[in-house]
Formats: sequence, C-alpha cells, structure tokens
Amino acid sequence: MSNKVVITGFNMLNALGLDWEESWKNIIDGKSGVSKISLFDASHNQTQIAAELPSAFSEKAEEIIKKRISKQMTRATQMCYVCTVEAVEKNNIDFEKIDKRRVGAIIGVVNTGDSSSEHGTDPKNLIIKRMNNAMSAWIGMRYNIEGPNFTTSSACSSSAYAIALGFDMIKSGRADMMIVGGADSIINKEEIEGFNELYALSLANDKPEKASCPFSKNRDGFVIGEGAGILILESEQHAKSRGAKIYAEIADYAFTNESYNIMAPKPNGEGMADTMELALKNAGVKPEEVNYINAHGTSTMLNDMYETMAVKKVFGDNAYKIPISSTKSMVGHTIGAAGAIEGVVCVLSIINGIIPPTINLDEPDPELDLDYVPNKSRKQKVDVAISNSFAFGGHNVTLVFRKYE
Repeated sequence: MSNKVVITGFNMLNALGLDWEESWKNIIDGKSGVSKISLFDASHNQTQIAAELPSAFSEKAEEIIKKRISKQMTRATQMCYVCTVEAVEKNNIDFEKIDKRRVGAIIGVVNTGDSSSEHGTDPKNLIIKRMNNAMSAWIGMRYNIEGPNFTTSSACSSSAYAIALGFDMIKSGRADMMIVGGADSIINKEEIEGFNELYALSLANDKPEKASCPFSKNRDGFVIGEGAGILILESEQHAKSRGAKIYAEIADYAFTNESYNIMAPKPNGEGMADTMELALKNAGVKPEEVNYINAHGTSTMLNDMYETMAVKKVFGDNAYKIPISSTKSMVGHTIGAAGAIEGVVCVLSIINGIIPPTINLDEPDPELDLDYVPNKSRKQKVDVAISNSFAFGGHNVTLVFRKYE
C-alpha cells in the first residue's frame, strides 16, 4: 500500500498578491513588493521600508471573516484564516464527506502580531488575540475538524516545521489530511527597531524595490515582509479515494539544530549543509536529481555566503548546474510564513516548469558564484525541488518536494 504524502491544495498571500495566482504571476514576472511602510509612521525608524500586503486585503478579509470573529483576530491571524479558506474552497474540499477526526491543522507562528500597529484591540479580546495557538484553533473551528491541532514556533523556520510535522502525522497513519503552513505580520515600530539594533535590516530606504538583493555584492540586510502560506497534505490513498487533484508530493525533510549561536549560523554553512544532506538521504533523492533550490536567501552577508558554501559542499561540482533563487528578493522575509510561502513556490515550480528569479542581482558578489537565476524567471523542467529554512536559534529545515507520478 502506498504511503506517499501528497499535496492536494495550496494558497499564499503576500506583498505581490492576495491569492496564489496573482502572487505567482508577479513572482515569475520578477516584480518587487517592497515599498515605503504605510501601516505605521516609520519616519523616525532607521528602516522605513517593508513588503506589505496590498491594501485590498482588509476588504477581502471582511468578505471571508464574520465581523464578530474578526475582532478577535490580529492582522496575521486574519491572513492565515483567509489563506486557508481559499485553499480549501478552491480545491472543493467537503469536510462533511471526510472523517474529521483524522483531519488536523499545524501552523507555524512566531507571534500573533498584537503590536502597536494593531488597531482596535478591545481589552476583552486581548488574550484571544495574543494566543499563539489562535491560528490553528480558528481553522479547526471553521471546519469542525477534530484531529491534531497546534502551532509550532521556531523563528523563521516555523512554517517549514509545520509542514514537516504535518507530513509526519500522515506518514505515521495518525491523520489522513493536514492543513499546514504559517502566517506573520511584524511590520511595526518595535520589531523594526529591534532588528535594526541587530544590524539585520536593509537601510536602502531611497530605493525600496531594490533593497532586497540576495547574493548581491551590495546587500545590506533583509526586508521584512508579511503574508501567509498554506498547503493541504493528504495520504495518497485518501486523496485518490475522494478523487482529489494531486499537485505534487512531499518526499521527506530534515530537521537539525546547530546549537552554535542564537543569531549566527555555523561557520562555512556546516549546519546548513548537514540539513540538506540529511533531507536528501531521508527522501531517497540523489544530489544530482535536484532541479531547483529555493534558498533561504535573506540578503544578509552571512546567510547568503554560508548557504552558498553549503550548497557547494552538498552538491559538489553539480552545485554550479542547479538553479537557486530567493523569493525573498520580491516578497521580503515573511518570518514565520516564509517556509510555507516558499513551499508553495516550489510546488508551483514543479507544476509549471518555471523557476522564479532572484531579482536585484545586478552586481553579483564575486565570492558567490552559483546560478542564482538573476532577474528573470526561467522555463525548466522541475522534478525535485528543495526549500531551505534556516532560523535564529539554529533551527534548520530542508523540505524535499517531488513531481507526483
């Protein structure tokens, strides 16, 4: 009996679109979603740019979320909820025809985003808005699903962890279907000041659309983005039994913990390389079978250099033949949502045979000499794609996506 874990639905929303269709079109067109911050007055901040959702999000959320419930949600929770509802509805999933005890939700959450930028918080909703488990709980209640339901928090790799744990729930036979992903919105005064103190954010305020430039010589830090990504995972047997469309397969993954430094990765990308090697081994995929790497690619000096070194270590001479790109160059670093959004991008690359670009790669760093798909997307068959998420605290994840045969 097949034990494959397949993907039967997905969605994302970010600075380039309020659904996966619009986002994907703008991603493969190489557009930037970075602009001056409008969610709060950032004129006194060192960094005054971010990748915010299109302003139409508020109107869209009002259409999908009941008014009473929306008051109990932060902006980030609303993003997760809207993203999930559309993933379910676009794929015609009828939970009344499924054993809801075997359907669950795991969502990657760094925090729910109840900051000074959050408007209209009533004291009686304060606790509910701030609960880290709120996103998965609201999804569970929307569909009355009764299986495993929780959140995972591991900084920038949170939603990649959620995807991997959902894979495990199905692989182990504990669930038939899992809604997995993440959402985040930290475009607020406090978080930006905090990252500025760590010298982590770009200061290219005069040219926002050029600020996120992974692998470039002039990169000076990442740009904060906001958004959500959702994947619907199922056992192959369950998906076939209900006649679901299968988009791709999750072959396997790897978790590693660097135990080195709360901020910096292990020198020379050793921890990153270990993660990719273990993920490929777990998936039974040979290095030469990988057609695309969606890099963590933050546009910071250390990440881009060490991730490049790690790819060379894992793939040897073949590293120069594998297209690598960073979606963060266009939608910013969406923190807790990054792994899920980038997972959706991998699935779309497999389905469409298109590799998205790394934009703003106008002046390459001479020490970074791999194929980062500069500025323009590329048509190419993708049978196997990997997605890297490397977080503060040393929490590393590599997910392996495969074309469904």
